[in-house]
Amino acid sequence: MAFLDDFMLRATLAGLGVVFAAAPLGCFVVWRRMAYFGDATAHAAILGVAMALALSISVLAGALAMALIMALAVSGLSGRGYAMDTMLGVMAHSALAFGLVAVSFLSDVRLDLMSYLFGDVLAVGKGDLAIIWAGAALVVGLILWRWQALLTATLSDELAWAAGVNPRREQMVLTLALALVVAVAIKVVGVLLIAAMLIIPPAAARPFARTPEQMAILAAMIGALAVVAGLQGALLLDSPAGPSIVCAAALFFVLSNLGALVKAVKP
Repeated sequence: MAFLDDFMLRATLAGLGVVFAAAPLGCFVVWRRMAYFGDATAHAAILGVAMALALSISVLAGALAMALIMALAVSGLSGRGYAMDTMLGVMAHSALAFGLVAVSFLSDVRLDLMSYLFGDVLAVGKGDLAIIWAGAALVVGLILWRWQALLTATLSDELAWAAGVNPRREQMVLTLALALVVAVAIKVVGVLLIAAMLIIPPAAARPFARTPEQMAILAAMIGALAVVAGLQGALLLDSPAGPSIVCAAALFFVLSNLGALVKAVKP
């Protein structure tokens, strides 16, 4: 597969793999107002990276395990007396802080912390690419399999029960998918920017979508454009690739909501 020897091609394919998984999942994050949920899960991945390096196991496995533990913990603690945004804020920032402290103790391990925080998509290898696309395919397959049930549970728990759908089970499906996306996206955009790629493309697609399916497809298209534009911008401006992708997505969001923004600022 000599055509994959070009680092920009590998970077582009890695970014596309992430956004194709993040787009449909991000729609549910937006609909359910779970932005902090994504943050908490992503931030926990840093602690998973530290544990994986300390135990000499796969970084992907460590990040996936810790992201899944955090997602399950958040799901289990929801509705236990604390406001959801408060609980998620505490858990997200605590997980990141514990992860950074744990990384500081790994004196005998060479670790580029910035690449895990902000991504290092230009360093993606062929093996990384295979893992990213395998994870993305698994997430997309999971979402497609449970699409109608997830939509019903998103609308209302009562409606879901009436339709024979267990909303707690669908929440667990989203939890698993989110942990998978976090694990495969670390290499591309890093833990601090994963939530942005989950939220911004669906938010940019929202003004143009008439159905949930349209929104998911448009979000994937906008995410793909952001990857290509962000990588080209990073190449031209010599800027960090992961943040550049998020900046491109943010610009698409501004353009898609320009009419509403103009109305909002008019006196």
